[in-house]
Amino acid sequence: MGKKSRVKTQKSGTGATAAVSPKEMMNLISELLQKCSSAAPSPGKEWEEYVQIRALVEKIRKKQKGMSVSFEGTREDFFSELMTWGAECGASCDCFEISNFADEGYGLKAARDIKAEELFLWIPRKMLMTVESAKDSVLGPLYSQDRILQAMGNVTLALHLLCERSNPSSPWLPYIKTLPADYDTPLYFEEEEVRHLLATQAIQDVLSQYKNTARQYAYFYKVIQTHPNASKLPLKDAFTFDDYRWAVSSVMTRQNQIPTADGSRVTLALIPLWDMCNHTNGLITTGYNLEDDRCECVALKDYKEGEQIYIFYGTRSNAEFVIHNGFFFEDNAHDRVKIKLGVSKSERLYAMKAEVLARAGIPASSIFALHCSEPPISAQLLAFLRVFCMTEEELRDYLVGDHAINKIFTLGNTEFPVSWENEIKLWTFLETRAALLLKTYKTSSEEDRSMLEKPDLSLHSRIAIKLRLAEKEILERAVSCCRAKRLHFQKQLDEGAPLPLYEESDIALLENADAKLPIILRKLEEEDESVQEEMNLAQIKPDAACVDSSKTPVLNGQCKDLNATSANSLVCETLGGRKRSPVEAKAAQVKESNFVLV
Repeated sequence: MGKKSRVKTQKSGTGATAAVSPKEMMNLISELLQKCSSAAPSPGKEWEEYVQIRALVEKIRKKQKGMSVSFEGTREDFFSELMTWGAECGASCDCFEISNFADEGYGLKAARDIKAEELFLWIPRKMLMTVESAKDSVLGPLYSQDRILQAMGNVTLALHLLCERSNPSSPWLPYIKTLPADYDTPLYFEEEEVRHLLATQAIQDVLSQYKNTARQYAYFYKVIQTHPNASKLPLKDAFTFDDYRWAVSSVMTRQNQIPTADGSRVTLALIPLWDMCNHTNGLITTGYNLEDDRCECVALKDYKEGEQIYIFYGTRSNAEFVIHNGFFFEDNAHDRVKIKLGVSKSERLYAMKAEVLARAGIPASSIFALHCSEPPISAQLLAFLRVFCMTEEELRDYLVGDHAINKIFTLGNTEFPVSWENEIKLWTFLETRAALLLKTYKTSSEEDRSMLEKPDLSLHSRIAIKLRLAEKEILERAVSCCRAKRLHFQKQLDEGAPLPLYEESDIALLENADAKLPIILRKLEEEDESVQEEMNLAQIKPDAACVDSSKTPVLNGQCKDLNATSANSLVCETLGGRKRSPVEAKAAQVKESNFVLV
């Protein structure tokens, strides 16, 4: 998992403790907690609040310098120990070795030829760090009393990781010693590097991530110092902001949902060895085998000896990769930008439009996405825009006209326009919206490309500018596509071209839907799951046909709902001839990478 962090050498020794009294530190922590717990700033004041919180954090970090636990040597020094430990625990370690892949950092290299769909890696449960193992550890007494830990598995896992790192006899030390000393998540960005993200769609999530992390740190610092059930925690003597930032980033970039031992629910886990795999485009090839109680991974494709072994992290945008994983993926087939659209309740035709949308299974207001692919919009967004731009007569036709119920199914199908005028109107509207979004950026695409050519640009600045440029390029392509569509339909109207008529015998199915289901039977997918106002990750969507509750696919650093799963969450996936059933939990407000206090 080298892309999630640069390879850094950890400092040796624990360093000299900074001269600061417990009372002085507690006063600073209290001030930070109060600042982070105050009411949300007014629009436009978020950056100012971020700067103020950051100043307090930097003051605390300065006084805590040298107090963090660290290991002698580099993470590379401990890879052989990790492999030995894995083999002793029953993991498969014969097909690969850990190697450095330059810009991608450390990853897994094939030690022999591996065929596509061949099972080459399995990790038994005893190696995993989970919320369940945290409950059985020294953290257990505090977990039983603290509602934040009980509600947020990610925070529990972060503190579990810190406690085990401080324990010389921890069974997970061979794994923990190989984790990066620091990361490239925005929590590690300098203020000027974060400034490059201003006006991007990622900035609000980045600022919230920092605020939430600072608030959680201040909260748990006070809990660890004052709660009776925290008296035996090794963190009581040394719990720095840098410690918590490291733990949060370790969990955020690596955690996954797996089933509990009895298969009744899901829990969060860190998966040693497997989490060294870097990302590429493809399909999910990892699952959890409850029968053998182990995580299993089959090869995404054929690998020759010496080639790097990749896995697919899921359909994440580059904003999600930057915020949660700390890297920008150049060839991201799933990149997209958010666009919030809704029918105004004050509009005269609101009730009619809302009813047509409801029959199509689409909310009257939602966050959709413009994609990097062609066309840039999904069938759901096309359906929404068609209804959004309908006249009263057209709305009435789709509500009470001939074959009204069946015609609802055609709303997301490009072959059945509502009218040429409707198509012209919707593409004009979307072209205007995309153009307006482009104007919110302070720099042009050309200026961004020039900045990226500077050899002295820091890695974090480069990541931020690449993300900013990628958003603009998606919007620019959208504007160009919308303009071409608008001109095409204007020509159809001018030439008096006949409008394709819907026939009842037609199979009116959605375009771009893998399962070819009518729109009313499908959920809003990416628009409703991966471009939420919260920092959501992509939903597990394997191609499926049956249920096998004994095996569950997982994604690197990804889960949907930290604390629960929906009743209909088991969906089958076939990997290498074996059936897997993913826990497809409905996106919740608390996500693994939000680290939001509840």
